[in-house]
Amino acid sequence: MAITAALVKELRERTGAGMMECKKALVETDGDIEAAIETMRKAGQAKAEKKAGRVAAEGLIVVQADGNKAAIVEINSETDFVSKADDFKDFCNGVVAKALEAQPADLDALLSTDYGNGKIVEETRKDLIAKIGENVSVRRFSLMESAQLGVYLHGSRIGVLVDMEGGNEELARDVAMHVAASRPQFTNADEVPSDIVEKEKAILIAQAEDSGKPPEIIEKMVGGRIKKFLGEITLVGQPFVKDPDQTVEKLLKANGATVKSFVRFEVGEGIEKKSENFAEEVMKQVQGS
Repeated sequence: MAITAALVKELRERTGAGMMECKKALVETDGDIEAAIETMRKAGQAKAEKKAGRVAAEGLIVVQADGNKAAIVEINSETDFVSKADDFKDFCNGVVAKALEAQPADLDALLSTDYGNGKIVEETRKDLIAKIGENVSVRRFSLMESAQLGVYLHGSRIGVLVDMEGGNEELARDVAMHVAASRPQFTNADEVPSDIVEKEKAILIAQAEDSGKPPEIIEKMVGGRIKKFLGEITLVGQPFVKDPDQTVEKLLKANGATVKSFVRFEVGEGIEKKSENFAEEVMKQVQGS
């Protein structure tokens, strides 16, 4: 069967793949467009599996809210270049929309959610890998429902959701912005695990004992430093970024508000990045490695 330009165009529109890839698939299937699509899907799956082990530490944080509900998702790519591409952005926006709509229980459930066009999120992810030539990972997501929801997105690298009671929309957003800037690990001191406190206490005691001061003085020194440590790692104990003369706790009390929880995502945090020469990386992409 003759492979016409119209047939190649139709396959491109249906798959989003390149012209030469479409033509090759049509030749292999003697012009059967449905068989060509299946062949390309299988090839895309193989490419995705091959790239699955490659480190993806760039990407985007995307947030979507609807009323008192919100979803936040981190999706990673291998390079910052790909994270700025429209195909990647469209996929990220599509996934966060599906997360908000479907309210999946976990990551596996999100990946199994219907994405549209007869495919689930995971199939769409693998198709994207085949198209862009980089590993793409839907790393994590979180859902939140709150009487007073705080949402803040710093560019596309940091996103925050805050579950607050009382206060108002502006305060909730200010607190979310504070979380983005100050990186608290916990909401308040009661949430800090005892092993973290004991570990810090042991370090402080060892440091204080080297000073040669008497035990009662050391005890007071350590007590004060533990209090300072808890203030640094908890949201309510930190100085408010927009007014460092007051803590977040005082700000909340002044507005009759309480923060129940928060979620903070930053692109690539905790992922061990592989250092490579950028020119070599581009060459690898060109060579299809």
